[in-house]
Amino acid sequence: MFKNNFSRILGERLISVTQVSEETGISRSTLTSLYYKKTMSVKLDTLLKICDVLGVELIELITYIPSVKYDPNKD
Repeated sequence: MFKNNFSRILGERLISVTQVSEETGISRSTLTSLYYKKTMSVKLDTLLKICDVLGVELIELITYIPSVKYDPNKD
């Protein structure tokens, strides 16, 4: 499972989807789908462009949450 933090980051910084679109060249429709968490697949290149513009690391933009926790004591 992944947690998408795009909308939170934009909200905290008062940045619009349009601003990110203009700075990255990524279409507004792609960014809007990401903003409203309506997409499950995004190209890595797209995510990296967003990270560059926002000045964040990929892990800050998209957080991985394991569905099964690893138990090192379990054989």
